[in-house]
Amino acid sequence: MKKAALYFRVSTAEQSISSQRYDLIQLAEQRGLEVVREYSDVGISGTKARRPGLDALMADARRKKFSVVLVAAFDRIARSTRNFLHVIDELESLEIEFISRREGVATGDAMGRLFVTIISAIAELERSLVVERVKSGMRRARLEGRHIGRARLDVDRQQVVLDRRSGMSLTQVARKHSISRASVCRLMKEGNENPVTAALSPAVERAQRAGAGR
Repeated sequence: MKKAALYFRVSTAEQSISSQRYDLIQLAEQRGLEVVREYSDVGISGTKARRPGLDALMADARRKKFSVVLVAAFDRIARSTRNFLHVIDELESLEIEFISRREGVATGDAMGRLFVTIISAIAELERSLVVERVKSGMRRARLEGRHIGRARLDVDRQQVVLDRRSGMSLTQVARKHSISRASVCRLMKEGNENPVTAALSPAVERAQRAGAGR
């Protein structure tokens, strides 16, 4: 007899998992499965990828504590296609069958695997369409002359590098040029990679030593 785990989820604390539990225990009996574990998330949205009950189920799945997972419906596992497929893919890699009562889908049979494949293909199509829309929007923005990405700092970059190399602290340089300390570090890194700016450093140091000697 195969060992099965039941997973329940309700979105609010006022809701009860009792009806889901009754239906899944009945389904397990019909399929000749032994229920060895039960997991639940109460008052937690299905949009969240990480949930205590689901996390515990996946952890025990990796320990091979059962070979079948039963849920009342797809949306009990996740409301996001991406999150749903992530769970199904991992269960499949662990050779654990997934059964959903409402949809009548079981990944242990050919029709169930076909159904999951179709869902995966649709999800991939959705991702491709999103990427294409983003790229199209970026192309349109460039044609319209709009800036894409982080705005360039309106600052004398070479002076920032020289000020820092002259001995000023990160905070002093940042305050002088009205930029963040992170921006100072980034400009310093760019300056070190720039052979022209880097070549100025010895000259600055000589000027400092000459000034100190006066």
